[in-house]
Amino acid sequence: MSSPDAGPPRPARDDPPPPGVGRRIKVWFRFVPREDWLPYDTEGLWATRLSADTARVDNVPFLQDGVAEGETVRFTTDADGVHWATGRVADSGNCTVRVLPVPDGPLGRDARAVHERFSPFGLGGEVFSADFPLVALTVPGGADFRAIKALLVRGRDEGWWHFEVSCATEAWREA
Repeated sequence: MSSPDAGPPRPARDDPPPPGVGRRIKVWFRFVPREDWLPYDTEGLWATRLSADTARVDNVPFLQDGVAEGETVRFTTDADGVHWATGRVADSGNCTVRVLPVPDGPLGRDARAVHERFSPFGLGGEVFSADFPLVALTVPGGADFRAIKALLVRGRDEGWWHFEVSCATEAWREA
């Protein structure tokens, strides 16, 4: 039988987690607005707080490049209590793709039609607004990247939509 003093000290079982851990917070990202694009320089994303200065992103970004749903980001909190992203801590393996239907194309301004085209892949996403039907999609790491890329290119070539990949993994780039 081992001594109760053997090994490193263990924390008490009833120590509470740091304040706010597990709570949903809004993490804000700053960026330089693009010419001829939406006139914003910040985007707030919902996230689940993991520690005093990290959170897991819970929704797909419409404007911020280089981050995808499920990724862990580090943040600082300003004097007003606003959480500002300072960098990515861990990749999720997910990609972010944005699709904007061509108003006079076959799909019109119908964001639902965009979702329907990608539904066989089980992709989730959100729509910016009824007036601006930009669809932001989360492409999970295990998805059929080749088929999704082929559909994106086909839709662009046939005048259904414009698209951009705002967060890509190595697996996406190699597919």
